[in-house]
Amino acid sequence: MKDMTYKILSSEYLFKRPWLTARRDKVQLPDGRINPEYYVLEYPTWINVTAITKDGQMLLVRQYRHGLQRTNFEIVAGCMEEGEQPIDAAKRELMEETGFGGGEWQEIMVISQNPSTSTNLTHCFLATGVEHMGTQHLDATEDIEVYLFSQDEVRQMLERGEFMQALMVAPLWKYFSTLCKDCPQQ
Repeated sequence: MKDMTYKILSSEYLFKRPWLTARRDKVQLPDGRINPEYYVLEYPTWINVTAITKDGQMLLVRQYRHGLQRTNFEIVAGCMEEGEQPIDAAKRELMEETGFGGGEWQEIMVISQNPSTSTNLTHCFLATGVEHMGTQHLDATEDIEVYLFSQDEVRQMLERGEFMQALMVAPLWKYFSTLCKDCPQQ
């Protein structure tokens, strides 16, 4: 197979912020063509958690997303902190956003939001047997409501297209199609 890697001829940061950095690369394609403006977004590594309680309920959060200007149901998600391992970030985010913790944990997939323009990955976890252990500890800009739904209700929401974030849809579909022990295969 041929090498399809672009050669970076120059790179300039347009802005750097804690949650988003944008740069413009000048790249040379393998065939020699030059693209003078290839934009790349640098984000921290992300995690998300499909969480199921001891009694089989699925834990969802509801929050406003300004990009689409919609309030949506989602699974728990967040950013890894400097030096943190993905599993530790996932457990921390679940506890902070919902007050739930414990249970059995497994990483079920690692995905990219858009490998053509973004540098980060999302580590997706399944947490089973979680239980309420405390109160939410939200960041200053977070406003999150916590809900419990049956697995059937979440599957129906997924089938109706009610989850808007693709990085959450992928692990939910994986759960229902291959990991759910009590779910009928459809």
